[in-house]
Amino acid sequence: MDDLDRRIIAALQHNARESTTKLAAKLGVARTTVHERITRLEERGIIAGYTVVLRDPDEGNRVMVVVLLEVQQKETGRIIKRLEAYPEIRQCLSINGEYDLMVSAEAPRIEDLDILVDEVGRIPGVQRTNTLVVFGRRIDRV
Repeated sequence: MDDLDRRIIAALQHNARESTTKLAAKLGVARTTVHERITRLEERGIIAGYTVVLRDPDEGNRVMVVVLLEVQQKETGRIIKRLEAYPEIRQCLSINGEYDLMVSAEAPRIEDLDILVDEVGRIPGVQRTNTLVVFGRRIDRV
């Protein structure tokens, strides 16, 4: 995969319905080049499919936090199971470094997230948390 493939993918992530003619014009290459590249990316499984992403009508009214968790390694599986019970938690990632897990959570009010973070911090095996409030989404390809 080269730079042009990455630019095509980024353009499709922004608008998968964009015609190959318009994509080619934006990228400064021939329409046939874009068509062939997309076909090859699909055949190789890099592009697995296309979908419609619906926006939550309340999305603009939601607050998001990222919570970093340091956990006892032997308790990681149990902690993740507990985290699954919170509907506010959208994502949990295993990470390396000073913290072990990164959790993103959303709620209508910051007070709701304050309660969530306190509860997460009390889960047995969670040694330490660090919470970051998200001010805005600069790139959102989900």
